Amino acid sequence: MGRKVTVATCSLNQWALDFEGNCERILRSIEEAKAHGAKYRLGPELEIWPIMHHNVRYNCRVLFLNRKILLIRPKMMMANHGNYREVRWFSPWNKLRSVEEYFLPRMIQEVTGQDTVPFGDCVLSTKDTCIGTEICAELWNPDSPHIQMGRDGVEIFTNSSASHHELRKADQRVNLIKSATTKSGGIYLYANQRGCDGDRVYYDGCAMVAINGDVVAQGAQFSLDDVEVITATLDLEDVRSYRGELCQPQLESEFKPCHRVKVDFSLSGCDDVYLPTHQPIEWHFHTPEEEISLGPACWLWDYLRRSGQAGFLLPLSGGVDSSSTACIVHCMCVLLCRAVEGGNSRVLEDVRRVVGDESYHPQDPKELCARVFTTCYMASENSSEDTRNRARDLANQIGSTHMNINIDMAVKGILGIFSAVSGRWPQFRASGGSRRENLALQNVQARVRMVLAYLFAQLSLWARGRPGGLLVLGSANVDESLTGYFTKYDCSSADINPIGGISKTDLKCFLLHCAKQLQLTALRSILAAPPTAELEPLTDGRVSQTDEADMGMTYSELSVIGRLRKISKCGPFSMFCKLIHTWKDALSPSEVAQKVKRFFRMYSVNRHKMTTVTPSYHAESYSPDDNRFDLRPFLYNASWSWQFRCIDDQVSIIAFLSRSE
Repeated sequence: MGRKVTVATCSLNQWALDFEGNCERILRSIEEAKAHGAKYRLGPELEIWPIMHHNVRYNCRVLFLNRKILLIRPKMMMANHGNYREVRWFSPWNKLRSVEEYFLPRMIQEVTGQDTVPFGDCVLSTKDTCIGTEICAELWNPDSPHIQMGRDGVEIFTNSSASHHELRKADQRVNLIKSATTKSGGIYLYANQRGCDGDRVYYDGCAMVAINGDVVAQGAQFSLDDVEVITATLDLEDVRSYRGELCQPQLESEFKPCHRVKVDFSLSGCDDVYLPTHQPIEWHFHTPEEEISLGPACWLWDYLRRSGQAGFLLPLSGGVDSSSTACIVHCMCVLLCRAVEGGNSRVLEDVRRVVGDESYHPQDPKELCARVFTTCYMASENSSEDTRNRARDLANQIGSTHMNINIDMAVKGILGIFSAVSGRWPQFRASGGSRRENLALQNVQARVRMVLAYLFAQLSLWARGRPGGLLVLGSANVDESLTGYFTKYDCSSADINPIGGISKTDLKCFLLHCAKQLQLTALRSILAAPPTAELEPLTDGRVSQTDEADMGMTYSELSVIGRLRKISKCGPFSMFCKLIHTWKDALSPSEVAQKVKRFFRMYSVNRHKMTTVTPSYHAESYSPDDNRFDLRPFLYNASWSWQFRCIDDQVSIIAFLSRSE
């Protein structure tokens, strides 16, 4: 009957400037799509390169068939917020419904035999349907191109995307695509980049096909496969029946129809009566805990295998943050063993190269962990036996090669140098020292740990008779970065940090997930212990310093404050006005005022730390990452005199009104 079409979309783990590897992955996806009977294959955004037209650089999709370029469609709506600064590299195509001639480079002319091809806002008209293009951010725009294309008869929408992972974001993407085809019917193909493209974000796949508001084919969100192709067979008559019921004729006098590029080709065959079509499926969304166990783990593996290093080193303190980083590495090893067991030869090849053993065949995650992961507990005179034991027990359960290091000798040596020059020896607050002395003594311990971490990362494998070096992993969470509650150039300074975009609250839930799913029972005592830096003297052998006491607020409160600062764009006064209602059952207005003012003092005084913070996995929409996501000044007027005065005035008014009631 000639109405059923088989289409393919994919997720590719492309890598900037890896021309040969990128080409191989593209060709492999085309071969797989053809092998599954697809007549149309869609790939992710920028899977090859941009295009210069009239000396202007555009981000484009190139549609081609049998060695002929059919059309070039430039991106019209740029991603220019958050992680993206697309207008730095490309210009948007602002000529709605306009098409021009594009003169092909000579090397392309020799391949296609064409001199010019259509370039602009156009769609492809085959003998049996019409195909339109969206590119990544255009789907998220309130005036998405698919709206007008659908009203002009386009039946198949395609979206080539490079959309990064964020916790709890996948449902937004799926709902947008379902909504796009619910309103006016149609088939929607979504392709996405996958993996770490050498940056702070992880592209999380999720290739899919939807029709008339239902998803009928779904790719993996997280995977170690460099190429994933999904196909679906759909009935064009289902689109036409759906639209015939819902859609009205185009009545606007100013309506401009899409420019159609006609091609003598059909997506459907003649004899398709017995060809089954794909039916709606229920999308499985990962929980945030599962996302943390998968996304950062895949990101770490991409970084490790592409960096040429031989593994990771982590200062493991026995607290929630460093334990979370350790568990993510263990999750990476679990994924690698599963991939090898499933027959992924490329993963096996990469694992053998990383461990330096061409005959190695990983089967046990703990055994693999021992080869690629080194942990070390860096004790000082302020460390407790409890944290030492917790670090040791977790290392034993995940299988890392673990070391105990005492840093007291190095700390005393550095302080001895200062004393020899100044004639003074600083004291902790507990021994009568000033606040400045107390802070300096904490910082020197933290910075010694960073220096030793890099020393052991460079020489640990050498000492064991193995080649290569180790990447140092950081373990500062997003809330600590937000307040600056860490020492500049301490163990938060590392090569990469898989948890730098994740809140303490989510990390605790993740560790509970690992305790249950991976039987890491050592995590239960870690979760039960109060978070502490262990940089001040112990009291009767017990920890006297806790993070939340130092910060003057809980981690859950910090998460709320962080979202108000970044997402709601709140300053001190507007944040106070919101929180007196949000926290009214727990805190008085004066207590809210105290927390808001304390936060903004810490945030402004410590903002400079974000200019040197370790590159972190982006996972949270309120991340304070200064490199690209949260571009702010790093020198503030930390007194906030006008804003704090407004808060104090409002507290006085509220107190007066309360007394008058």
